Amino acid sequence: TSDGSIIFNSIYTAEHQDARKENKGWNTPGFDDSKWKGVVNTSSPSQNIVSQQLHPIRYTDTINAVSMRKFSDTVFLFDLGRNISGVSEIKVKGNAGTVLRLVHAERLDSNGKAYQSNIDFHYRPMDDKDPFQTDIYILSGKGEETFKPSFNYKGFQYVQVHSSEPVLLEKNDLKGYFMHSDVPPVGKINSSNPLINKIWEATNNSYLSNLFGYPTDCPQREKNGWTGDAHIASETGLYNFDAITVYEKWMHDHKDEQQDNGVFPSIIPTNQWGYDWGNGPDWTSTIAIIPWNIYQFYGDKTILEETYENLKKYVDYIDRNYPNGLTDWGLGDWIPIKSVANKELTSSAYYFVDTDILSKTAGLLGKKEDEIKYRALANKIYDAFNAKFFDKDKGTYASGFQTELAVPLHWGLVPDQYKKAVAKNLYDRVVADKGMDVGLLGSKALLNALSDNGYAQLAYDLASRDTYPSWGYWIKNGATTLFENWRIVGNNDLSLNHIMFGEIGAWFYKALGGIKIDPSKPGFKNVIIQPNFVKGLDHFESSYDGPYGKIISSWKRKGNKIELKVAIPANSTATIIMNGKKVETGSGEYVFIVP
Repeated sequence: TSDGSIIFNSIYTAEHQDARKENKGWNTPGFDDSKWKGVVNTSSPSQNIVSQQLHPIRYTDTINAVSMRKFSDTVFLFDLGRNISGVSEIKVKGNAGTVLRLVHAERLDSNGKAYQSNIDFHYRPMDDKDPFQTDIYILSGKGEETFKPSFNYKGFQYVQVHSSEPVLLEKNDLKGYFMHSDVPPVGKINSSNPLINKIWEATNNSYLSNLFGYPTDCPQREKNGWTGDAHIASETGLYNFDAITVYEKWMHDHKDEQQDNGVFPSIIPTNQWGYDWGNGPDWTSTIAIIPWNIYQFYGDKTILEETYENLKKYVDYIDRNYPNGLTDWGLGDWIPIKSVANKELTSSAYYFVDTDILSKTAGLLGKKEDEIKYRALANKIYDAFNAKFFDKDKGTYASGFQTELAVPLHWGLVPDQYKKAVAKNLYDRVVADKGMDVGLLGSKALLNALSDNGYAQLAYDLASRDTYPSWGYWIKNGATTLFENWRIVGNNDLSLNHIMFGEIGAWFYKALGGIKIDPSKPGFKNVIIQPNFVKGLDHFESSYDGPYGKIISSWKRKGNKIELKVAIPANSTATIIMNGKKVETGSGEYVFIVP
């Protein structure tokens, strides 16, 4: 063994490299290692060594700087033009011992310099020996040198280079490398509204930026597997990417982290943090929702079989501790805009979802007694939920906030005879609020609750607006990824690359393209095509490569009518619903003229 040029590394801070210590040719035959030290045996971290069975993390895109600003002979700012997860590479020539510091940031201050306060809020330690997201490179002085870190990644758009001595740098001397788990794309949308297209692209950029062997919250500050963020965005991931291998791996992480009493932490994997804060059914429903979504998208029960006992143990824990069928265990509607939804309502809703999925899974796996037992528990939660929160006379839940109405509608907790009234109250509330007024949980439910209950136009108006608060507001203000907060100013808790508000990416497929799963024939064995021909769009195209092949739903306006083109792959069927008219088809390509 021998020390080399890499003298320090951390995925949270960066890499320190002293090029003067490089052992040229250390990995080639004939290298003289006579001065190297002998190895020291140590114990293995685990006896349970398994192969990697998910798509590897790779460089997937090389991004040249769009501009460089020279502040002095020793300070330069490079702008990649977009926010990414990954690393930068610099080419430079200078004297031996010259120290370069490459500061990676998402924002600029009022002077146009790199500004990290929105992402370094939780950074420890606070000294300057290991600065946050800052590579340190010491030049060897041997002509032109290239530095690119090998063992970390960062979240950034800007790289500010500080040199201890004057150096010459041009715009082309720095580039970025976009990195993530290299999951193949399977979905695509395009529309006549450029803002919709940009929101879709930004959502995918954030999804990929937060896929590093498991789903994370942000690629700079935390890099943690926050459970709530992941299940909210899981449909978006599955419509757009063949991400099953990453989720399968992450469910094994869930099994590793589950305590004997059934409790999961709020971040997975964890170093024993998150069992006492941030968890609860609104977040750790990952153990139910993600395997169920995988089954729905792929038609494969394997992941349900593998996680069944874990889900059962988790639901049993909640049942023991909250025997009346309601629970306030959870974080609630995280990052609300104005109104704070009742936490017992949202947590109990997810408790119902988990139990409902458990009962259905038991049925699929032939566990009849469990199916009956947990169906009874789900019914108990359903009844307790409506008894506590639902006002039948008014057709409203709790205080009537948007999240409090949208969550029961989306997750199947509203009695059938009252859905129309609750949906109308949700519509009226959004109109009265003059836009969205939801946090994370509400952002998952709101657009779906509206478009699934006759108010697709209002849902589209929310999805396509560019005023605060909205996804389009971020894009209008320069975003190329999704943000952590609806607001765009602030000095902390304002990551500019978060996936948690990413449900909109799935909603484009479901509500505008109308490509939906038939729960009775999962894996798109029977495809439901039910687009909404909303005003404000002249055309909308969507495609998804399902287990049986490519599904296409594409429509455009022709005068006062709509031309809908549909492609259904071999060995599958489709139910096509157009403005209430239903058509059953087999595989093939079809064109419909819709009045």
